[in-house]
Amino acid sequence: MPGGESLSGTLYLVGTPIGNLEDITFRAVRVLKEVDLIACEDTRHTRKLMDRYGIGKPTVSYHEHNELQRSPELIAKLLGGTTVALVSDAGMPLICDPGYRLVRAAIDSGIRVEAVPGPSAVLTALAASGLATDSFHFGGFLPAKSGQRLRELEGLKDYASTLVFYEAPHRIVETLAAVEQALGNRPVVVARELTKMHEELLRGTAAEVRAALSARESVRGEITLLIGKRAGVAEDDTPLTDAVDACVAQGMSRMEAIKTVAHRRGLSKREVYGALEKSKGR
Repeated sequence: MPGGESLSGTLYLVGTPIGNLEDITFRAVRVLKEVDLIACEDTRHTRKLMDRYGIGKPTVSYHEHNELQRSPELIAKLLGGTTVALVSDAGMPLICDPGYRLVRAAIDSGIRVEAVPGPSAVLTALAASGLATDSFHFGGFLPAKSGQRLRELEGLKDYASTLVFYEAPHRIVETLAAVEQALGNRPVVVARELTKMHEELLRGTAAEVRAALSARESVRGEITLLIGKRAGVAEDDTPLTDAVDACVAQGMSRMEAIKTVAHRRGLSKREVYGALEKSKGR
């Protein structure tokens, strides 16, 4: 087959456009044309993409309401040699979309899993936001309940990175008020309808963007919310070993201290742990 790849028994996670149907890779189209079956979050939605690129493969629904029963069915097919592509309605599968159970079961069953990279609303919004991109925290969807949402935001106030979330249009004004309450009047970007005809990026403080959206009769479309660092915050240049020791002195376990320092510096726990191990060898 073209590309020299074997699809036998493979589960492909195929990234699809987040809006503009031209945002799909040659490889994604090829794989979708050559697999035996395409598992879709919404078969009607995916059919538009398939029709655009002449993809005539059979489809089966795979979404949050049927993934428990559908996953074993797909695993059985994969074990029997069927090649399957998993797609979501938009972007990369599994990112705030169903698919984890299927991937985990496939790995546990010895089935090859391969990701075919594609568009992502998170990265698209981050790149165009004008906010810091060297480190970011993606939190998926914030809780729908106001109290839980506020607590989650308050727990992120010490993160030294750009915060990125998905949000429903009917909650965005209320969420921006919570951002202001929990994090202060930080710079924010509301990215709406990315790559679509009515794409919009609203930039300003949390209060300014909230006021702009509140003045509208309604807010529609898919939204990615980005929150910048608090203005005027100095970078913490305390050595990582000292920062971890300070947290331990406050009563944290060593692993809790490593996690806390990682969050504050916008690093992974592995990076902090590696720095600690390296310092021991000196």
